[in-house]
Amino acid sequence: MSKLKTNRGAAKRFKRTGTGALKRRRANRNHILTKKETQTKRQRRAAVHVHKSDLPAMNAMLAGQ
Repeated sequence: MSKLKTNRGAAKRFKRTGTGALKRRRANRNHILTKKETQTKRQRRAAVHVHKSDLPAMNAMLAGQ
């Protein structure tokens, strides 16, 4: 059986932490920021962990790593 390929788009967007969780950036903070509220922009700064219901799919995409 051949090796699983890593989804390169996912590999660039997600980082695995030391405990094995996946870290991701929040959306809506790249451009057109003038019309967005300061609180919203501030909340979008922080990275968050991938939800546990999404982990099986993410682990499959990152299987080659």
